[in-house]
Amino acid sequence: MSIRDEIELDVDKVEEAGARGHALSFPRTAPSDGLEKIVELVGKACSWLWVVLIVLIVVNVALRYIIGTNYIAMEEMQWHLYAVGFLMALSFAILHDGHVRVDVVAERLQLRTRAWIELLGILLLILPFVYVVVSYAIPFVERSYQIGEVSAAPGGLTHRWIIKSFIIIGFLFIAVAAIARLMRVTAFLFGLPRPKNDS
Repeated sequence: MSIRDEIELDVDKVEEAGARGHALSFPRTAPSDGLEKIVELVGKACSWLWVVLIVLIVVNVALRYIIGTNYIAMEEMQWHLYAVGFLMALSFAILHDGHVRVDVVAERLQLRTRAWIELLGILLLILPFVYVVVSYAIPFVERSYQIGEVSAAPGGLTHRWIIKSFIIIGFLFIAVAAIARLMRVTAFLFGLPRPKNDS
């Protein structure tokens, strides 16, 4: 009898405990559910970009090492798809509470205290940061569109304003996810009854 036969492991439970052990669960509200559904749908749709990116990388490597040719536009498309996937994943991470946290201190705090930290973090850090990034990104994208910016590399991609516009789109989705989270935290702190697990 091998060790693998002796140990029964529920992989789903291990994954849930490891990845979401720090997650904060707050009451759902109708408006937050609506916003979260939008972020969820866009996040799942954008997750297919990673499949496209992997295929593009494999094709590009095959062309380079098997045929001996290289297409600059394909290499640039790889960078652009990675950037879009990353920017759109940020809101999805906030929605699922999968973003980086410093839990060494926070995990020992009461749920209500952690909710206040969450509320202040959204109001004083996330939303102002989104405002600053979007306000600077709008003229950045406008300028790129007005001058018809193209890649500096010969054979590179045109319409650089499209990739740059994902800075605005990605951060607006971060705002949507943060506002949905803010609604849930507010419902917990000020509106709905406190859950039983609040210590």
